[in-house]
Amino acid sequence: MAAFAKEAGELSGEWPLSTLPRLAESAVPGGQGVVPWRARGERRVAHGGEAQVWLHLHASTRLSLQCQRCLQPVDEDVLVEREFLFVHGEDAAAQLDAESDDDVLALTRALDLRELVEDELLLALPLVPRHDVCPHPLPVALDDAVIEEAPHPFAALAALKSPGSLN
Repeated sequence: MAAFAKEAGELSGEWPLSTLPRLAESAVPGGQGVVPWRARGERRVAHGGEAQVWLHLHASTRLSLQCQRCLQPVDEDVLVEREFLFVHGEDAAAQLDAESDDDVLALTRALDLRELVEDELLLALPLVPRHDVCPHPLPVALDDAVIEEAPHPFAALAALKSPGSLN
């Protein structure tokens, strides 16, 4: 990663959704699609410090998720635009990540970019996918027996109002 940033490297491509199994599992079965992505390394010199290693990541896709209202598929655009600061060591990354607004990762010899893209897209999924207006509302079957058994809330008042109850 350090060499990629030092050379201001850029990579881009697209992966079939099927190559990102955790993301594909979140979608409605049988969904097809691609995930276009772009990664750019950068080396920034901090004032009075050593150079910092940064990764700029962009990925997007369109997924068919299950609407939580009507249980039908709903298409959602998922977009990730993130910057990551890389530091030496897991402990330093954890400490700096807790203290900083930046996303901080430990600098490793090799980075699994596909896994990072998949992780970020999973984090960008909507918590409760749903249509603005469901095309086919879920039918609600009312049990007539339950309705008949429930007492009317004003039944007691009706009994008081009857002519024979005023003595």
